[in-house]
Amino acid sequence: MAKADLDFDAPDLAARAERASLFELDHLPFGVIRIAREGTVQFYSATEARLSGYGEIPLGKNLFEISECFGGDAFRGRIERALEKGPLDLEIGWPGDYAEPRRELRIRVQSARNGGIWMFIERDQAALKKAS
Repeated sequence: MAKADLDFDAPDLAARAERASLFELDHLPFGVIRIAREGTVQFYSATEARLSGYGEIPLGKNLFEISECFGGDAFRGRIERALEKGPLDLEIGWPGDYAEPRRELRIRVQSARNGGIWMFIERDQAALKKAS
């Protein structure tokens, strides 16, 4: 699968991610996280580790417990409420990032085929340039 097939705006981005290799997911220009329904990190791309500033790959940890931002009702609660209604396909604009609070995030959250959730995180580089 070519990187072009893994376009952030593709309506079936989660399905495309599931057909991609781990290498391809690790080298996308945006971050990719796969979590179990309860929040345990199953995949955390190299790009996400580098761009987020988190500093480690939290495999096996609960994303909602290690991140104050993602653990709150505005994020986790929104995902849980949407999950109650069926398969997920959310886009969330989010202010701030672990490494850079001025950065704007665009987060796509989609259901995984075998349960769980895919999160795709695109970072606004223009906001950082304006603030510099």
